[in-house]
Amino acid sequence: MDIVVNEELKAYIDPLTAEEYEALERSILAEGCRGALVLWGDVLVDGHNRYGICRKHGLPFQTVQNTRFQSIEDVYLWMIDQHLGRRSISEFQRGVLALRKREIVAARRAQVAALSSAPANPAVQAQDASAGRVAPEPLDTREALAKAARLSSSQVVMIEKIRKQAAPEVVAAVKAGTISINAAAAVASLPTEEQVAAAAAGKDELKQAAKRVRESGRKPSSESAAGPQQEAAESQDTVESLRQRVAALSAENAALRKQVAALQEQLLVRAGSADLTADFSAPF
Repeated sequence: MDIVVNEELKAYIDPLTAEEYEALERSILAEGCRGALVLWGDVLVDGHNRYGICRKHGLPFQTVQNTRFQSIEDVYLWMIDQHLGRRSISEFQRGVLALRKREIVAARRAQVAALSSAPANPAVQAQDASAGRVAPEPLDTREALAKAARLSSSQVVMIEKIRKQAAPEVVAAVKAGTISINAAAAVASLPTEEQVAAAAAGKDELKQAAKRVRESGRKPSSESAAGPQQEAAESQDTVESLRQRVAALSAENAALRKQVAALQEQLLVRAGSADLTADFSAPF
């Protein structure tokens, strides 16, 4: 059969670097194509790099059909889960994939909810059951996203900010590992023109730009606000820190009260001793 390469599917996951591609090519030339390519009908879903290398060198390969795919969204979810389980992808890539998964899951849940609220139609219900259209677990909290991406909640918030606000040049820099997620999130607070200029100036200028943002305490403009999730996270952190401070002050106050009570008791004891001494020393 003729294998069809869907360019959107091929580009859905970030491509290998030149070094990674060369390493894969050397491995296939030495050991052959060990893993089967995954197909959906005649569409290639997984194994684009291996397929290209095998065709280039005329090497044999195996294919396998995934019969569970019912829609392109099923394909995307499968691809995301496959890559989230791999250690080779970066933290930024994992965060982006988890955010993509959240969008697909939200759309799927909305679709299932709409179907369930529609008037009963046995034919449609049977079709939905055979297609496996059930509402997947939601990823509507920072904790759920962080768990899916194997990241911290703060990292997920920063990656979402980069994805929404960062200029393409800054996104490319963090993908390449030129700057950290933390630095890229700081730079994303700047106007787009400043982001582009910093990225064009190179790694050192990007780091300096991030440092200036942190030191100045510059807040994002209304057009580049980090969003409700980050605001909620910051508010939650502030409330928690205040609670901890109140608890510490309460404990300190209680300790001071005990010290005052102890001092008062000592003073009373000393006063009583002084009175007794005065009584015994007075002339009869």
